[in-house]
Amino acid sequence: MAPYEALYGRKCRSPIGWFEVGKTALFGPYLVLQAMKKVKVIQQRLAIAQSRHKYYADVRRR
Repeated sequence: MAPYEALYGRKCRSPIGWFEVGKTALFGPYLVLQAMKKVKVIQQRLAIAQSRHKYYADVRRR
């Protein structure tokens, strides 16, 4: 049993594939490419948020 399933009593649904829980999907090259693009967008947005937070924290420290 996965840790998420043990804590919440249901299967984890990843944001990359929102298909029904229990159904299997074939992962083709297009789907993998799409997932990689989504991950890059998420990483970019996290970096932007992190730099914004660092800026505000640095201003308060001065």
